[in-house]
Amino acid sequence: MTDTTAYPVNDINRVRRLHERGTYDRAAVHAILDASALAHIAYVVDGRPFCTPTLFWRDGERLYWHGSSASRMLRNQGDGEPVCLTASHLDSLVLARSAFNHSVDYRSAMAFGHARIVDDPEEKERALATMVDRFYPQRWASLRPATRQEIKATRVIGMTIEQASAKVRAKGIGDDEEDYALPIWAERIPVLTVLGAPEPCSRLAPGVSRPERLAGYREGRALGEVLAEAHAASFGPAAGTISSARETETPSAPAAPAEDPGAEGERRP
Repeated sequence: MTDTTAYPVNDINRVRRLHERGTYDRAAVHAILDASALAHIAYVVDGRPFCTPTLFWRDGERLYWHGSSASRMLRNQGDGEPVCLTASHLDSLVLARSAFNHSVDYRSAMAFGHARIVDDPEEKERALATMVDRFYPQRWASLRPATRQEIKATRVIGMTIEQASAKVRAKGIGDDEEDYALPIWAERIPVLTVLGAPEPCSRLAPGVSRPERLAGYREGRALGEVLAEAHAASFGPAAGTISSARETETPSAPAAPAEDPGAEGERRP
């Protein structure tokens, strides 16, 4: 029986190095994607590789991104070209007692598929509405309607997730056992992106107040938490989550070399 809770594994998405940190569970991959606003899209144009950062959003098993119709990336993604979308979170810096054991805690997800232009008018308008509501639930309906020219000038790309994997390091300090007795300082420095205080437009019309729906966007909240909360409000709660390194730490875990979570050696494209 096919496992529908996990993505199929093949040479494209298989986690090869430190495979114990990897997972193909759909809920785990979705949790990392849904806590992200920015992704990097990798693709090839005329034999030359490109990787473009862009805003993205998920609707079920479909990933979307958008931009100007004149964009090089979007001009070359529309006829079913293979692409890879990567989202990552840096959760902490790890200082160990040896250079070899310095590392970072992170969460990352890679999704593979074929990019196609969303040219069906209904799907395109729904995708654009979803883009707004994914970050700010129910906001699209309260806005000035988009004009035909605005929609025409915007290109939307959709990709069905065909394969995906997630990789997480969340153990904090992992020195060799004999190194713990050394008189060397070691620590984990949590890394967190938080929201600042909202700054209302100076030209608001009289009597306009901040919508209650934006209450979650308040000073001091973690961005990833707010984004995941907004996604759940628009699409329903995710089936699972991946904890950040601040929630899970096992200092006595076996040592592992420092690595770049996004390096090609981690998961072969």
